[in-house]
Amino acid sequence: MTTVAAIFEKQSKDMFRNIGVLAMFVVFPIVALALENLITNPYMEGGMFVGQMAAMFIAMGLVMSVGTIIAEDRENNSLRFLIIAGVKPMSYILGIGGFLFLASAVTSAAFGFIGGHGLAGLARLMPVMLSGAIASILLGATIGMIAKNQQAATGMAMPIGMALGMGPIAATFNETVDRVFSIFYTQQVGVFVNDPTMSLTRPLATIWINIAVLAVVFAIVYRKKA
Repeated sequence: MTTVAAIFEKQSKDMFRNIGVLAMFVVFPIVALALENLITNPYMEGGMFVGQMAAMFIAMGLVMSVGTIIAEDRENNSLRFLIIAGVKPMSYILGIGGFLFLASAVTSAAFGFIGGHGLAGLARLMPVMLSGAIASILLGATIGMIAKNQQAATGMAMPIGMALGMGPIAATFNETVDRVFSIFYTQQVGVFVNDPTMSLTRPLATIWINIAVLAVVFAIVYRKKA
């Protein structure tokens, strides 16, 4: 736990020095708030933009943030020293991801309040949003391990994050896209944020299957790159 705490502390300091990463946790709720207040259409459900921006944050914001952070650690040889010191994959991802998970909790709560879910709705929303955050942290970490440098990580994370984030938006207007993207965790986040009264069983089950797959992939990549 000492190793995890040290990496957690390092990331908490780096977060506020990296404006690009910090912006990812602020911009999406602001955009959701602006769209909800500026665009009114009787054919649109209230809170639709909140669900779309929440999915974009989980997919694009988190994946890009984690990917660039880990790629930077590799580029600066920080990760090499950690590996030589015997830091395990789980300790590393818990340290880096732990802080970003807490930051995601704040952003997720902001989406809940913008969507007008109230405390009861927020209590149901948070498990889905934070489960999605775990999946994105693992995906971003894998990208960060594969990429040669920070620039390459951004280049890889952006299209992947956009695809996962835009899927729920396109699914709103197309049933075929909805069926295709239903297996991805970002789709479950977007749907649940729009309708937090639905059953938690399917969204959480789908997201945690994604998490299990991504955890295995990250562990394999970490050991290979080490």
